Amino acid sequence: MPIEARELIKGVGKLASLPEVCVRVNEMVDDPRYSAAAIGKVISRDTALTAQLLRLANSSFYNFPSNISTISRAITVIGERELRYLVLALSAVRTFSGVPIELSNMASFWRHSVYCAVLSRLIAARCHVLHSERLFVAGLLHDVGLLVILNRVPELERVALQRAHDGNEELQRAEEEVLGCDHATVGRLLLEEWKLPSVLCETVGCHHNIAAAEEARLDAAVVHIANIVANRAELSVDYDGPRSQVDPLAWELTGLDESIIEPITEEAAPLFAESWAMIQPIVRHA
Repeated sequence: MPIEARELIKGVGKLASLPEVCVRVNEMVDDPRYSAAAIGKVISRDTALTAQLLRLANSSFYNFPSNISTISRAITVIGERELRYLVLALSAVRTFSGVPIELSNMASFWRHSVYCAVLSRLIAARCHVLHSERLFVAGLLHDVGLLVILNRVPELERVALQRAHDGNEELQRAEEEVLGCDHATVGRLLLEEWKLPSVLCETVGCHHNIAAAEEARLDAAVVHIANIVANRAELSVDYDGPRSQVDPLAWELTGLDESIIEPITEEAAPLFAESWAMIQPIVRHA
């Protein structure tokens, strides 16, 4: 019997709710009454989040010439909206690190997600997308619906995973056949439940089906390409089976082509190592 995607996220607030500081920052950034100093004060109440954000702000991703030692300074140089996305990224990983999920290797899940996040940001830069931090977050959370499904109906998701593996089938298609919905749709509904920006929700929901996107079609194309490149990179060297192909629409929307894959993976390597070093302790803490 098909499962309605919305059924899977019912009561999700009890399962996985964003920390209060993240919810508050999300509200404040969209409210012109709040200054950067006020937002920084709220973030600074969470010492662990503050330390992680400052580490990220001082990483190679930004390559600022001087050290950023306070959240208010980080907001000044990075921007309120961009910092909001970084708060979301770190908070989401922390949130799911405390959720019981039947997945054999959570570290592998998050490594793929971080790699996709790094690639998404680099591809976005190639497309001259402004405020590309949102693409880092979209890449990081593109498969978050899978975690919800694995928590709610793990036995059915295992069937879908096995079917995808045995039949060399795309996972989302196997999920549609077994569950009646896929992880991208569930992920989108979760982010909507969290009241995250609509562009981010649509990007996650449409990264397997770019044509279905409306306001976030370019973002969905970027994450789609990043996900395919990440999946290919994770295949063993002796793998000779079919490889996922990039939707031609993604190349058309981004103005890029297959020639960017090699240079972008080379550029991503050190950035991934640095980003994973920041995310891994949160995952391990689970």
